[in-house]
Amino acid sequence: MTSQQPLAYEAFVEIAAADPAVVGLVLKGSRAHEGMTTDHSDHDLYVVIADGATTDLRRFAGHRTAELDLVIVSLEEFRAVGMPGFERYALARALIVLDRLGGEVARIVAAKARLDADEASRATGLWLDAYANSLYRSVKNDRDGHALAARLDAADSVGFLLELLFALDRRPRPYNKYLEWELVRYPLPGWDTRVLLDAADAVSATGDVSAQRELFARVETAARRAGHGAVLDAWGEDLALMRPRGA
Repeated sequence: MTSQQPLAYEAFVEIAAADPAVVGLVLKGSRAHEGMTTDHSDHDLYVVIADGATTDLRRFAGHRTAELDLVIVSLEEFRAVGMPGFERYALARALIVLDRLGGEVARIVAAKARLDADEASRATGLWLDAYANSLYRSVKNDRDGHALAARLDAADSVGFLLELLFALDRRPRPYNKYLEWELVRYPLPGWDTRVLLDAADAVSATGDVSAQRELFARVETAARRAGHGAVLDAWGEDLALMRPRGA
């Protein structure tokens, strides 16, 4: 391909599919999220090469244009991508374009969408404590007249809250861009999607203490039900500042 003829997605897929060294093609990003494509959307494609295989396609490693971004990895490397890491959600909702391994590439992708029980439990405890910490700081700063600090801590708490809620459901947190897309199609158990999104919006924008406390009450119930009461109990008397008044 020349600079006058940039590599197009469809053309590359045709080339890759004809190469026996390629065992999988996996499309991620907005093109893998129905309804999220815009005029600016490129094609983000993983090219999975059989372990130990040689291929001329490696000359495209690092290829990145407004049309096509390529990541070329071995099968072994692909298994490890995002486990854990920021790329995990991207692959959790990816589309399988080619799978020459009888469904193995699809199984690898599916595994990235589900945290195992131990991983989820560890993550839940960590995110619960981080959420409580930011919430506590926000409420305390509001009480003490530090309005900006209170809002910033409230905004931080929302990020930790989302990590926590998805970990409770043994799922990687989606990127903010795909949060609404994800929740509309795959709601979190026990949460009304619109109520949760509206609460996250309000807390992030205003740091409203009453909204934060009401949200915390629901989170506390869910966390204790899931067996993480000890994380909350470690906060001792400070829990009273986080809970709704009169609770």
